[in-house]
Amino acid sequence: MTQEIPRPTQDVLFILHKGLGPFVLIVVLARLAWRFVSPPPPLPPEIPKAQRFAAGAVHAGLYVFLIIMAVSGYVRVTTGGFPIESLRALGIPPLFSKDESIATVAEAVHATARYGLVLLILLHVAAAAYHGIVRRDGVVSRMWPPFSRRKTAA
Repeated sequence: MTQEIPRPTQDVLFILHKGLGPFVLIVVLARLAWRFVSPPPPLPPEIPKAQRFAAGAVHAGLYVFLIIMAVSGYVRVTTGGFPIESLRALGIPPLFSKDESIATVAEAVHATARYGLVLLILLHVAAAAYHGIVRRDGVVSRMWPPFSRRKTAA
């Protein structure tokens, strides 16, 4: 998106990127609301306390970083004086007026937070692979029911 590519292609990528932010924020907030009213099934009892803590910390971190990314991106774009076309099409005006000093801070937050988000995504994928491929302990079925443990005949 920021590389040396033809400007029309770059414009499309920026529009898509800016449009994803509000969508991601809505999905994350909906997911948090869903988790509040529908908690996940408990972890298997054999999961050590340290892994339980790590799982909770990574999940909380994923939500925090996704919210930070969406909000900082929105603030950067609107205070930078740029439109978010998807919101404009819905008739939603920007919440902030143009302010380059705020845009600069929001851009730095957005650019820095991506590293934390990528790290947490990698940790989550690694933990899912560990539990799904190595341990085969049913943890992955909590995330994706089609991978639930098959019942064995008694």
